[in-house]
Amino acid sequence: MGRIGLFDLEKHFAFYGAYHSNPVNIAIHVLFVWPIFFSALLILYFIPPFFNLPNLEFFLWGNHVILVWNVGFLVALIYAVFYAALDLKAGSLAALLCAACWVGSSFVASQLGLPLAWKVVLVIQIVCWIGQFIGHGVFEKRAPALLDNLIQAFVMAPFFVLLEVLQTLFGYEPYPGFHSIVQAEIEANINEWQESKQKLIS
Repeated sequence: MGRIGLFDLEKHFAFYGAYHSNPVNIAIHVLFVWPIFFSALLILYFIPPFFNLPNLEFFLWGNHVILVWNVGFLVALIYAVFYAALDLKAGSLAALLCAACWVGSSFVASQLGLPLAWKVVLVIQIVCWIGQFIGHGVFEKRAPALLDNLIQAFVMAPFFVLLEVLQTLFGYEPYPGFHSIVQAEIEANINEWQESKQKLIS
């Protein structure tokens, strides 16, 4: 509460929410955003490590798994720390999901190998991105947020859908009044966009 700049959760959530107000579009993003993050980590697994640290090796369900301290780990770590800094409770859960995605993607990558993994990743990315563009074009009827703010859209997407689920199922708010404040900002943003679109048409 009262944070500014990079850690202004109200601003981030209002920006992303203004592009995702339709229930069907939100549901599509809930289904597809985390698989995009997971599959991105999966392909990043094959980038050679740049830390001079020994890999972490263990057995999972009888399979040998190697965790590599490379750019995939760094991406998961940055996302996890940023989410925890935005909101301790929901952010900590998001950080755990980031860690689970890193470990899970490492497991899958080590089992598939690069020749098969990149094909799996390609299919996941294509299906998930097409699904989201359909959500925007057919249901939201507004271009994706990434066309206006690429970095913010990519970084906030996993946390946004998690907050949506927590709010819908459990009525969770980072602090009292958060939802009503952000909803007012979202509606103002949508009204402004609709007015500007109407001016272009007329």
